Amino acid sequence: MEGPEGGGPGPVAPEARVHFRVSRFIMEAGVKLGMWSIPIATACTIYHKFFCETSLDAYDPYLIAMSSIYLAGKVEEQHLRTRDIINVSNRYFNPSGEPLELDSRFWGLRDSIVQCELLMLRVLRFQVSFQHPHKYLLHYLVSLKNWLNRHSWQRTPVAITAWALLRDSYHGGLCLRFQAQHIAVAVLYLALQVYGVDVPAEVEAEKPWWQVFSDDLTKPIIDNIVSDLIQIYDMDTEIP
Repeated sequence: MEGPEGGGPGPVAPEARVHFRVSRFIMEAGVKLGMWSIPIATACTIYHKFFCETSLDAYDPYLIAMSSIYLAGKVEEQHLRTRDIINVSNRYFNPSGEPLELDSRFWGLRDSIVQCELLMLRVLRFQVSFQHPHKYLLHYLVSLKNWLNRHSWQRTPVAITAWALLRDSYHGGLCLRFQAQHIAVAVLYLALQVYGVDVPAEVEAEKPWWQVFSDDLTKPIIDNIVSDLIQIYDMDTEIP
C-alpha cells in the first residue's frame, strides 16, 4: 500500500487545491447536517476515491461532494434527506440567501444528486465501505494514557490534537494511500512531537512504541504520512 521510499511531497498540484476546498465543504456541510465523524470521513473518502478513477474536468466537484455526503449517509446508516443536503449546501455558497424554493431548479439539483450517486457507485464498483483510523486511534490513545504519567497527559492536549490531525487528514487522499492503523499511529506520533512528550521506557524497549501498535510500520512510512499532513496545513494557510 505504501513504501518506505518516496521522500517528501513535491509542489502542490492545482487539483489538490480544488480537492482541499471541496473536502472542507464536505466537512462543514456534514457538521451542519449533524453527521457523525465516521460518515463525514466516509464522504471524504468516497469523494477522493471517485476522483482517483476519473478526471476533475469531467465532473462538477461540488455535485460529487453532495452525492458523496448522501451516499455516505446510507453506507454508515445515518440517512440524510436530499432536501437537507441541498439547503445546507445552498446556505454554504449563499450565506445571506434564502432557502431554495421547491421549483424546477431544486428538483433538477435533487435529480442530479441521485443520478450522480448511481454513477459513483458504478465507477467505484460498489466498493464504498472503508476501514477508518478512528477505532485504532481510540485504542492507541487509551494505551498511551496508561503508559504516560498522569501529569504529562493532563497538561498537554495530545488526544485533542491527534483527533484534529486525523480529521484534517481527510482534506487530501491520505486515507487511500496509507493503511488505517498507520495513519492512526502517525497522527499520534505527530501530536506527541508537537508537545515534546516522550513515551516512557522507549530507550530501553526492544522496539519503538509506535511499532508496538503496528508491527509492519516503519519510520519512513510515518515520515511520509507526516509530510503529507504538513502539506495539507501548508495549503490551509494559502487557501482563503
